[in-house]
Amino acid sequence: MEEIQAKIYYIYHSGFAIKTKNHFLIFDYFKESLVNNKTHKTYQRSTILSPENIKNMNNVYVFSSHSHEDHFNSSILNWENYNSEIQYILSSDIKTEENKSNYNFIEEGDEKTFNDVYVKAYGSTDIGISFLVKVDGLTIFHAGDLNWWHWKEDSLEEQRLAETSFKAHINKLKKEKLIDIAFFPVDPRLEEFYSIGGEYFGSVIQPKLLIPMHFGDDVYITKKFVKEMEKININAVEINYPGQEIIY
Repeated sequence: MEEIQAKIYYIYHSGFAIKTKNHFLIFDYFKESLVNNKTHKTYQRSTILSPENIKNMNNVYVFSSHSHEDHFNSSILNWENYNSEIQYILSSDIKTEENKSNYNFIEEGDEKTFNDVYVKAYGSTDIGISFLVKVDGLTIFHAGDLNWWHWKEDSLEEQRLAETSFKAHINKLKKEKLIDIAFFPVDPRLEEFYSIGGEYFGSVIQPKLLIPMHFGDDVYITKKFVKEMEKININAVEINYPGQEIIY
């Protein structure tokens, strides 16, 4: 039986928490949704980000890829009231009322090491950045709003620019030889083009595990995405509910 290297928890939209061997990482917290407890037929909040759980975690790192409200919620800054050792790694477009020593602002191209956590900021096709993180022998990529945003209402020129920009960002990421876990947008608002970014990302980068995000309440899209990824031999995850645990 293979050793578990990480436990990944779906929070909501593009928000995830990852428990590795020695660290606890939280990406793009927006809000929490109610968890369906099928056993008792009730809805409850996931406990993964409860004050008690955050208090008891060691080496907590909180990431926000940009200032859009569906990727950054200033309430995350209150978590240090439960755990004074938290480090925040925030895109430079995010504005906070205070500038504390544990607020680390980064922009595209920055590389920083926090104790034994390596972070590199890659670009985005929207505002902000995407994150490459190396921790506990794992390489993790969170795309933020990096995607092939093919909107049908855009002009042909705008669509071509969106494609060119996206592929340029992905080609920069190709130098990372192995990505274990990748989180990537699968947005149903793009209609039939919802998966073109994920397909291109998967085929070029070949992550060991590809986890869809940025779908709000429309979890159905992840089942479709998994089937598309099977066609190119990429291991993708079907998301069914907030609080879902994914083992890597």
